[in-house]
Amino acid sequence: MEEKIKLQQISKDSASEIVVDFVKKKKETDKIDIAMIEKQTDGWIVRGTCPIDLEGHKWAEGFTVSLDLKGKIKNTDFSLL
Repeated sequence: MEEKIKLQQISKDSASEIVVDFVKKKKETDKIDIAMIEKQTDGWIVRGTCPIDLEGHKWAEGFTVSLDLKGKIKNTDFSLL
């Protein structure tokens, strides 16, 4: 008999935590606002905003980060709002 081993998948909270830590390091800011966490068949999509400073002016930057089911970052997209 073959025994199937189920792959361990990350939770919604873990996905959020991974993305917050990633954005904090990448953008050097502590204020990260998560707007939405969406589970898909192949992983998680996390969307939110963070503040950035462009030549002394404060702006909001939106981000979308895709994670696979194990929590590895597959894709990132940052855009000025």
